[in-house]
Amino acid sequence: MKTSRKKASLYIAQAALIAAMYAALTLAQQLILPGTASMAVQYRVSEALMILCLFSEAAVPGLTLGCFLANFLFMSALPVDMIFGSVATLLAALCMRALRKVCVKGFPILSFLMPVVFNGLIIGAEIEIFFVEGSFHFGSFFAQGFCVALGEFAVMFTAGIALYFVLRKKLGKNGNLFKR
Repeated sequence: MKTSRKKASLYIAQAALIAAMYAALTLAQQLILPGTASMAVQYRVSEALMILCLFSEAAVPGLTLGCFLANFLFMSALPVDMIFGSVATLLAALCMRALRKVCVKGFPILSFLMPVVFNGLIIGAEIEIFFVEGSFHFGSFFAQGFCVALGEFAVMFTAGIALYFVLRKKLGKNGNLFKR
């Protein structure tokens, strides 16, 4: 029983640490480069932490909470932003975790595409539905989603890849971020 409680406490602590890192990185970026972490085409550096899903299951709730906190505390986001952003992060993190062992030439490319796809679709729809006046237009939704996906792609395939290879080298190909 004690081992189970200890594992649960460790899992919660790991998730909280990841949430704090995500929120702190987002705040730091917003303070140093205002708007770069909150515009339609954004380069939110903290999104590179999504690759932690490949190394730890605690990253899934940690990143989801971190996204919520960053939007709530630092971005002056509307409630709809907090909800849709957190849902997009949760779904992307779950899929990244599930696809982590599906590799092309040793690289989990499908995992890296999950934040691009989910943020493009969900945040693109959010922008089109809640922030563009008039009725829903597929062309406009596509443009909004493309802009969001483009920023997410840039983060995942620059800072995300760099962080992935650093961690993979440090932890080994199938290493766990947090040893239990």
